[in-house]
Amino acid sequence: MLSQKSGIMLVDDHPLLRKGLNQLVLMEDDMEVVAEASNGEDAIEIACELEPDLIILDLNMQGMDGLETLKQLRDKGVSSRIVMLTVSDADDDVVNAISQGADGYLLKDSDPEILLENIKRALNGKMVLSETITEVLATALRRPSVKPVAELSSLTNREYEILSLIAKGMSNKVIARELDISDGTVKVHVKHLLKKLGLRSRVEAAVWMVEQQAQ
Repeated sequence: MLSQKSGIMLVDDHPLLRKGLNQLVLMEDDMEVVAEASNGEDAIEIACELEPDLIILDLNMQGMDGLETLKQLRDKGVSSRIVMLTVSDADDDVVNAISQGADGYLLKDSDPEILLENIKRALNGKMVLSETITEVLATALRRPSVKPVAELSSLTNREYEILSLIAKGMSNKVIARELDISDGTVKVHVKHLLKKLGLRSRVEAAVWMVEQQAQ
């Protein structure tokens, strides 16, 4: 039985960049580009419908920029992993993107091989960062974080189970195999538990769960 390919959505207002990313993804047998968008409005509509495994999102786009697009995606409950791909290494952009729920921040001048490796890592549930901005994020993560008002007791047994696996760095596909349920069911549970806990991304959920277990 063939394993299902990971679905990737590309959001960038430069057709050449999307074409280049498409060609990069085509090199891999276990991933495919399932959708493209050239602006934030279209990206939100498509992402809400498809819920791809990974969204690669440009920061500086005409009209609605990447940060606003990211915010609205998370506000609408899209639980896809979202990685920013940009030319900006400005501290504020990095911090804002991660705080708004991005699962990674990569620079467009990355070597194609490194970029592809980071895409794979993102699909496997890892936070991905270009080397030059790691220090920026490390500084941001040292700042006190806002704790969710809700308690773990608000979660169902299944949601708690999935949250525990997220904290171990498992992707939706791995969690689905572990619990013998579908990817779609996992995505629904992730969306619900994030909403209950007032969190914006899987990364925040993983960090929060680890902190709870340490108490």
